[in-house]
Amino acid sequence: MASLPHHEAPTLDVGVQVAEFSPIATDPVTTPDGNPNALEQLPMVNELSDVKPTDWAYQALKSLMERYGILSAYPDKTFRGNKPMTRYEFAAALATTLDKIEGILANAIGDQYVRQDAITVRRLQKEYATVLSQVRERIDNTESKAAELEANQFSTTTKLQGQQIAAITGGSSASSTIVSRTRLNLITSFNQKDLLVTQLESGNNGSDAVGAEQREGFNLLGSAGLFANAGGLDYSDYESNLKLRRLYYTFRPQDDLAVTVGAKMAPRDFIDKNSYANDEALDFSSGIFLNNPLIIQNQIDRTSGAGIAVAWSPKNSKFAARGLYIAADANQPTQGISADRRQASVEVEYAPSNQLKLKLQYTNAQINDTDINAFGVNAEYRMNLNTGFFGRVGYGSYEGFNTAINRNLDAHPFSWSVGLQQRNLVIPGTLAGVAVGQPFVTGDLGNATQTNFEAFYNLRLSDSVSVTPIFTIVTNPDNDKDNGTIWQSTLRTVFSF
Repeated sequence: MASLPHHEAPTLDVGVQVAEFSPIATDPVTTPDGNPNALEQLPMVNELSDVKPTDWAYQALKSLMERYGILSAYPDKTFRGNKPMTRYEFAAALATTLDKIEGILANAIGDQYVRQDAITVRRLQKEYATVLSQVRERIDNTESKAAELEANQFSTTTKLQGQQIAAITGGSSASSTIVSRTRLNLITSFNQKDLLVTQLESGNNGSDAVGAEQREGFNLLGSAGLFANAGGLDYSDYESNLKLRRLYYTFRPQDDLAVTVGAKMAPRDFIDKNSYANDEALDFSSGIFLNNPLIIQNQIDRTSGAGIAVAWSPKNSKFAARGLYIAADANQPTQGISADRRQASVEVEYAPSNQLKLKLQYTNAQINDTDINAFGVNAEYRMNLNTGFFGRVGYGSYEGFNTAINRNLDAHPFSWSVGLQQRNLVIPGTLAGVAVGQPFVTGDLGNATQTNFEAFYNLRLSDSVSVTPIFTIVTNPDNDKDNGTIWQSTLRTVFSF
C-alpha cells in the first residue's frame, strides 16, 4: 500500500528544511520552552564565544551585526559559522537581508560606510537576481499547492487509492471480450503503527476463453470449471454490483508482531506471497501462478471472509512466521465461523540471504463439505537485479462427499508451478515473465493432467498506466484429454491512482 500520512518538518521542494534555523535572520527568535536551537539577537559580536578577532570573517560579522543588526546568534552565545548551508538557503537569507538594508539605506544616504556597503549590496543583487527570482517562484508555488491541498484534502489520516484493470481477450472457440475490474482502497492510519484497509470492488461480469471452455457446473477450486481460476484471468467473472471486498484492521502489540482482525479478509494478503508471481495487475494473470491452489483456497480468497491473521517478524532474524483463520460465511447464522468454507493456515519463512527465500506452509480447510489438508513450499531466488526465479509446490488430501461435484473424494492431489521473471528486457522499465504449472495432479479426477503455460510482457507507459500483452495455453482442461487445448491472448491495461 501507499505510505501513510506522517508529521515531519516542513520542506521546500528544493530539498531545504525550513524547520531548522538560518544563520541569518531579520528578527530575534525565541521559544517558550527554551529550545537550544532558537536564535536570539545579540548586540555585540565580541559576545560570541566561537568568533575571535583573528577570524577572517570577524570584521564582516561585526559590521552586519552591530551596524545593521541583521545577524542572530544562539542562546549559548555561539554563532556556529562553520555550519554548512546550501546555495538556496543563502539566496533566501540574502533576500531577507536586502529588504532590511534597503530600508537602512533610505535613511542613511550620507554615511560613507553605508554607501560603500550599498555598492556591494547592489552588486550581490545583480549576481543573485536569477537565483532570488527562482526561490521566490518556488515559495509561491509551494504556498499555492499547500493551500490547494488544505482546501481539498480527503482526510488527514486516510489515503485514497484506485485501480482499474481493463483487458481485451480472446482465444480458441471464443469471441473477443472485454474484462474489467475496478477497485477503490481507503488506507487509514491513526498512530503510524496501525492500518485500516477498506476496499470496494466491481467488475463487468466479463469472461475469458479459458473460463468459457471449461465445463460449467463443476466447481472444485473456484467459480467456473472444475479448476476455475487455475487457468483463466484472475480478474474475470467479477460482478457489476459494487461490493465490499476487504475490511480489516492491523495493529502492532510490539514492533515485530502484527495482528489483523476483520470482517472481510483474503488469505493471499497474508500468506503465500512471492516477489515474482503475486500481482495480477503487474505480473502473471492466471490463478495457478499467483498462488498455490491447495494452500490458498480460491472459494475463500475470491469472496473473502471474517477472521484473524498474525505475522511475527523478529528483527535481525532469518525467520518469520504467519498464521490465519478465515471463514467465508461467518456472517450467516446457519454457518458461522466454524462451518463450511473456512481455512486455517500457517507459514514459516526462512531467508538465509537477500537472494533466497523459502516458505513452508500448511492449510487445513473445509470446502463444499470436503476436508482438506495440504502442505506447500513457496520459493524464490534472485539471480541478479533483473532476473529472478520462483516456484510453488503443494501436496494435499481431499476427503469426503464434495457437494460441488456431487461425488465422494479420496484424492491426494499434487500441485506445482515454476517460472522466470526478467526486468528491463529490451526496453528499460519493462517486466517480462514465463511460467508453467499443473494445478491438480491426481488420478482420482479425470484421465489426464491439466497443464498451464503463460507468458507476459509488461510495458509501463507512465507511473499510472501500464499495458501488458499476455499469452496463455491450457492443455487437457479439467484433467480431461478429450477437451481440446485452449489458447488465449490478452491485452491488459492497468490504470492506477
